[in-house]
Amino acid sequence: MDFEFFGTEQHKIDVNEFLERHDSLLLDVRADEEVMTIKLPLAYHCPVLEIPMHNVPQRINEIPHDKMIGVFCSSGVRCVIIFAYLRSKGYENVKILTGGYANLVQALLPGKIYKKARILNEHLGSCSYCSCHCNYHDHDGKRRW
Repeated sequence: MDFEFFGTEQHKIDVNEFLERHDSLLLDVRADEEVMTIKLPLAYHCPVLEIPMHNVPQRINEIPHDKMIGVFCSSGVRCVIIFAYLRSKGYENVKILTGGYANLVQALLPGKIYKKARILNEHLGSCSYCSCHCNYHDHDGKRRW
């Protein structure tokens, strides 16, 4: 990583591009209080791993190496810190989601979710646990991610 890498924003990814990927995981590094206030259930898009920034070093083994890791926080400051930390620990496929809450909420508007759910339904069928088309639960009713 050099100034050209950061200057050309190679460390960032657009929310819509991230949500369209099939190998993504959202790493939410907001504080517990922020997560309790605004949850980010992305059942139709990707798994969400909620680890407050200060707990990432102790819980790093929960973060997979084989997924595109999109780091999210409310302002972007914690994202940069965790991005650099994960890269220093050998994570190659990690990016910062751009735009914070505004871009994420825009990408999750009900019409977009409905379209995504219909596409998933055509490919996956309905969830055996909750009878929706979420592909979020396994056969025992536990979260898949």
